Amino acid sequence: MSFESLGLSAPVLQAVADKGYTTPTPIQEKAIPIVLMGRDVLGCAQTGTGKTASFVLPMIDILSQGRAKARMPRTLILEPTRELAAQVAENFETYGKHNKLNMALLIGGVSFPDQERALERGVDVLIATPGRLLDHFERGGILLNDVKILVIDEADRMLDMGFIPDVERIVATLPTLRQTLFFSATMPPEIKRLADRFLSNPKEVTVSPPASASTTIVQGLIVVPEDDKREALLALIKSQEVKNAIVFCNRKRDVATLHTVLKKHGLNAGALHGDMSQPARTETLEKFKAGDIQILVASDVAARGLDVQDMSHVFNYDVPFSPEDYVHRIGRTGRAGKVGHSFTLAAPFEGGLIEAIEKLIGTTIPRIEVPGLETAVLEAGDGRRRGRGGRGGRGGARPGAAAGDKPRGPRREPRAPREHREPHPEASAEPQAAVAEAPRDVHMEAAAEAHREPRPERAPRERRPERAPREHAAREHAPREPRAERSAQPPRERNSERSPERRPERRRDRDDGGPAPVGLGDHVPAFLARSPR
Repeated sequence: MSFESLGLSAPVLQAVADKGYTTPTPIQEKAIPIVLMGRDVLGCAQTGTGKTASFVLPMIDILSQGRAKARMPRTLILEPTRELAAQVAENFETYGKHNKLNMALLIGGVSFPDQERALERGVDVLIATPGRLLDHFERGGILLNDVKILVIDEADRMLDMGFIPDVERIVATLPTLRQTLFFSATMPPEIKRLADRFLSNPKEVTVSPPASASTTIVQGLIVVPEDDKREALLALIKSQEVKNAIVFCNRKRDVATLHTVLKKHGLNAGALHGDMSQPARTETLEKFKAGDIQILVASDVAARGLDVQDMSHVFNYDVPFSPEDYVHRIGRTGRAGKVGHSFTLAAPFEGGLIEAIEKLIGTTIPRIEVPGLETAVLEAGDGRRRGRGGRGGRGGARPGAAAGDKPRGPRREPRAPREHREPHPEASAEPQAAVAEAPRDVHMEAAAEAHREPRPERAPRERRPERAPREHAAREHAPREPRAERSAQPPRERNSERSPERRPERRRDRDDGGPAPVGLGDHVPAFLARSPR
């Protein structure tokens, strides 16, 4: 089947021909006609099968008619990482060069003003990571009520990175009447439940078993002690005809350390991990794709969707914790029907992780020996996830220990029950007999009394002399005088000392001849001056 039979327009077919593609992949062959029909799609295919083009090509045809409004995108594509979002943007530029469509890329590490200016011009295609999109939405810089097509790409990676709550918030702001395209390399039960919530009567497209490795990839497993991994990696790179390769590590600090080691041995290597700034990550990827960097030491940020032409090798310096990540890592090679090679370095204690990977892909990874290095044997796994340097079983780290934890020493023998312990040799027979005859709840108290030394008697304290009662205390306990007697007493001396000439007359008679109320001075209200009736 050719691209012409899929119903694509002439400008899109011209762009595909310029790219050099003549035959669609199985996922493109099945998904493109359904997307052009306007139906929801649930696509599941292994990495490297062309999922991106399966929704980019029909979307360009759909968007060729109409015009976008300012801050109101017509389509939305959600990606889990910046690298994937940037790669999808490159595909739109490649396949849509004969169509006049505006595109905006909202990812972290880029200034907000530049992205806001792109949104103000009107966007037909908006490609974003969930976090940065929500930042613009909460600032009021974007409206999502005009989105006609929603694409959720690499949904399983969204789940692994914890972006599903953000995706749910974004979907809640979109119009109910829309077309949703849901793509994932694996289909665990959690992803299936999300698809049932987001999609309406979808057409499921599955072109290969979920999480299966491509048949064009030659796999190999090298089991060596943990301390020999660096020598094994260097020996593999020198013995293989490596055109370009990615070396995957589980931790960011291991990426930096291994990058330094490869540089010291004269290899043209670069590093890529999540703690790097966005300009540095973009520059490193461009150099790697252009061939300026031969070996890229990276974390799992490069395990999804990274498309590099004719990548020859993938090295797993660390066995991935998730079996699905193994499939995505080795899927960077052997793309577009070309042969690739992947080698995994495993320590003996990582036997459980290798068992999970082989169970997922449905085949046993061939064992390979490195000349000059001792070949170890994988230990049986217990299904627990361990970090680097942790060993299961005898003499190793405790099961489930975090990466970098020091192994504990040998376990102590359990203590014997209290009633079966041997008596202390220095203890006398009498206290022991007393303890044996005493009830169980007083054994501890009896043993303590037997070894307790008598305390010296303390001298009695001297009694303090009694203090004389204070005067104010005597006044407080004195009997109070009756109210009548107190009222008969003359006023205080301080009032009598005041001169009658200087003291104004503040009393005035009421209208009935009685005395005026005392205490209000010259400002006596009228109702108080009247006599009561």
